[in-house]
Amino acid sequence: MINQVSYDIETIDGMRHITITPVISPISGGIFYATGVFKLNDGVVGMGDITFDEQMEDWEYDGIDALTLDEAGEIAEFIRNYKDPEGADPSLL
Repeated sequence: MINQVSYDIETIDGMRHITITPVISPISGGIFYATGVFKLNDGVVGMGDITFDEQMEDWEYDGIDALTLDEAGEIAEFIRNYKDPEGADPSLL
């Protein structure tokens, strides 16, 4: 995932519209490095981060009571399977 995306999820607190923002770091030569960290927000409210290992297999969620483990797992699965649209540009973040 290069650019931020939205994801709607039904939680125990009702429907939430989550914005998922990948943390991408520029490195020398105009290259971007995907850190495996994805920030979650519901509007202006931060909901924590989902952090993947290098293979995008295992993940951790650091939000406190914002989402259940199952809800975070649903979002992690969405992130894992997400395909960027053609021409996505990390410099637009």
